[in-house]
Amino acid sequence: MRVLVAGFQHEANTFAPAVSDWAAFERGDFFPPYARGEAMLSRHTTSGMPISGFLAEAARSGWEVLGSCWAGASPSSSVTRDAFEQILSALRTDLTSAGKLDGIYLDLHGAAVCDHLDAPDAFLVAEVRRIVGPHVPVVVSVDLHANVDEPLLRHADYVVAYRTYPHVDMVETGVAAFELLNRRLRLGGRAPYAMRRIPFLIRVIAQTTLSEPAAAIYRTVARVDRATSFAAGFPAADVAHCGPTVWSYGSRADAIADAIAEQVTKARASWRPALLKPDDAVAASLKLATSSEGPVMVADVQDNPGAGADGNTTGMLHALLRAGAGRRWPGRVALGLLNDDAAASAAAEAGVGSDVDLALGSRVTTWDGTPSDPPVTRRFTVRSIADGDVLLRGPMMTGATVHAGPCACLEVDGVLVAVSSARTQMLDRVLLSMVDVEPSWMRIIVAKSAVHFRADFGAIASHVVLAEASGPMAANPGDLPWRKLRPTVSTSL
Repeated sequence: MRVLVAGFQHEANTFAPAVSDWAAFERGDFFPPYARGEAMLSRHTTSGMPISGFLAEAARSGWEVLGSCWAGASPSSSVTRDAFEQILSALRTDLTSAGKLDGIYLDLHGAAVCDHLDAPDAFLVAEVRRIVGPHVPVVVSVDLHANVDEPLLRHADYVVAYRTYPHVDMVETGVAAFELLNRRLRLGGRAPYAMRRIPFLIRVIAQTTLSEPAAAIYRTVARVDRATSFAAGFPAADVAHCGPTVWSYGSRADAIADAIAEQVTKARASWRPALLKPDDAVAASLKLATSSEGPVMVADVQDNPGAGADGNTTGMLHALLRAGAGRRWPGRVALGLLNDDAAASAAAEAGVGSDVDLALGSRVTTWDGTPSDPPVTRRFTVRSIADGDVLLRGPMMTGATVHAGPCACLEVDGVLVAVSSARTQMLDRVLLSMVDVEPSWMRIIVAKSAVHFRADFGAIASHVVLAEASGPMAANPGDLPWRKLRPTVSTSL
């Protein structure tokens, strides 16, 4: 078989402050940097993304693979028109010059929004279909948080979504995409599909497949083959098609989609986890940590760089300092990764062991127009510095390299703050250990993450506390000022 592969990964929180321009895709930050052709294929043999699983299966099967482009950028409010058109132009060029193809695989996220397009993932697939015609099989993988619209399913032969959150099955989903492409080639034609929308938005923190009701629903999905998917959606994209979706392929597609959609809807009352305000979260963590073996993990859910925030707010750091958490356990209370390029640079210039006066963090405007907490203006001690290039070792994106920019560990009142120069979700223990903070020795760790930190930190955590500090990612989608969401969808549970 002769197939072409490409990728476009972006998740849009349209209420967030930042945008992803072309430079963001060239950097990649949390994702591998933009690459094309053989360089892209080489990079993604070990990137931990779905395309890695697809490429491994293609190699084992002796398929000829043509690499187009793969572009990923950290979540933000949107992708600029220029950036998307550069990505699309490269894909168009590669498709038109590829010659005869037996199939196409696209490694997409499914929840992107552009300045000029509300559904760029579907637009991209439609363009691929326009160029290659109706008979070349096109298979797509998407994130569990994909906001799937009907044109995406209509233009692709199969669309398959992750089944875990934290996303520890990305490579396996790429393998599933390979198997579905193989199935499509054997069938010689498209299978019928059915799609069902869920009539309410599901909070991101409730979507974790490590707890109910998501765990039970994905157990049901797992009993069906990979031709059935449930995407819980990303509930911060102000587009008409935002929200959870179930879809299935085959002769029983309608019945399967109906059954899973009914199970999701019946669990409506259970999709609402408890959240604590910053001071309450710290007080609860101090109490738990007194008698716990492993660290208490506190999720700073509204400043999650994995959901469009910048990872630079200070509500949880202020709360730790007010409670004297670092004085109780000096050097055993940590927070990270706090994104502050100026602070990281100042630490590097001062050197390890030096004291620096800083206004750490940023005051940002949140979705309702109110400001977040002010910077922490104190004297900090530089405990370590690092270049921020680190190989992920945990269960999620294993083997991928994250580029967090120059980093430092700053200590204030016994609290260790891991500072980065780029927006980086703290989903792997190496993102702390790179600045000489040993996670297993901590009593309390505040993570700029909502759920993904559980993939690796879950192995050592004694408890998880969900904190609702001020930030740009609303924990409750009902708080957001929606304009485009279709009126049949409820934003509150």
